Amino acid sequence: MTTRTAKELADLAHLARTGGLDLSQVSLRVTADLLLAAPNPRRQDLAAFAEMAMALIPTLDESTAVILARKLAAWRHAPPEVLAALKAKGGAVLRALLGHGLPLDPQELEGHAETGDADLLCALAARRDLTPVASALLVQHDIEAVDLSLLANGEAPLPRVASDLLVHRARRRPAYRTALLARRDLSNLELAPLFLSAGPERRLAILDSISAHEALHPGERRPALPASSFGEWLALASDDAASAFAALARTLGGGGGLADAMLTDASRELAALALIGAGVRVEEATRFLIRLGDEAAHSVERIFALVALMRTIRPSVARRLALMVGGDGVGALQRRGQHQPAMDPSGTPARAGAQRPDAAASLSGRPDRHGDQRERG
Repeated sequence: MTTRTAKELADLAHLARTGGLDLSQVSLRVTADLLLAAPNPRRQDLAAFAEMAMALIPTLDESTAVILARKLAAWRHAPPEVLAALKAKGGAVLRALLGHGLPLDPQELEGHAETGDADLLCALAARRDLTPVASALLVQHDIEAVDLSLLANGEAPLPRVASDLLVHRARRRPAYRTALLARRDLSNLELAPLFLSAGPERRLAILDSISAHEALHPGERRPALPASSFGEWLALASDDAASAFAALARTLGGGGGLADAMLTDASRELAALALIGAGVRVEEATRFLIRLGDEAAHSVERIFALVALMRTIRPSVARRLALMVGGDGVGALQRRGQHQPAMDPSGTPARAGAQRPDAAASLSGRPDRHGDQRERG
């Protein structure tokens, strides 16, 4: 900054202090811009600016204070007393500071995450320096705008307690699903409940993860499905699908959440998974799906895709996946009092991996020649 400019700053600061000049709000903003443009502003210039700002900040209107807060929040040369004066104004000014990188220690950051209003929480959710505790506190508020802002922030850590809540909410809030599936820091097991909304690569990775988990922690053997049970489901399918799905869910060990999810899933993929998980053969499961008489049942392409899916997935994997998608049994799969590694068994969270021919065929809607063996496994 030139000597002349520095002298003018000092003169303006003196007039502001003595009341000899009514400095306009625009003048303060322009002065801030002059300092921000200087690579290394002089100490005297910063002191003059601080004196001017401290004299004017109490009288600033909110819009001007917000503009100033945005300019100074992350500026490494910002005088601490000026930032403190802006923070004291609260409201939109505080939100502007927090949303534009005002340095905060973890304790202060977490305090704002716990007690802030919705607008302040949204500003916090976009910060790059969130701690895991702060992220968890933000999610606890259950405010959709805050959750979506947090999910869009790739720098924000999502501890398991936060991701579990967000995945749970995603079952009824479609906007969450795409955002969650786009995260690169969540394991495929965590994202398994969103299987129906996932793309082909993510589906393969989810199936790999559940298969690996099943190999390490095999579930208890379940008795063979009595023929009479399937006959009852088949009889109910056309006239009382809700009751049929409720009976199917009970057989899998699920509850009303799984039954409702099957009823509302127009793709019928969840019903297909549940049928295979219950030990129904592919041919019989296809009869059930057609008997439902809905839009999926009248689509040859959809039925072929469902058959391909059913022929690929082993009953044990299908059962686990159906329970996770329906919201039942998630805790039993993900937490058994055992150490949970940072990476799930499939490798990286969104691992494309080497596609198995049979799995690739299933997810592309093409039947594969290994299906008959797998359906009996």
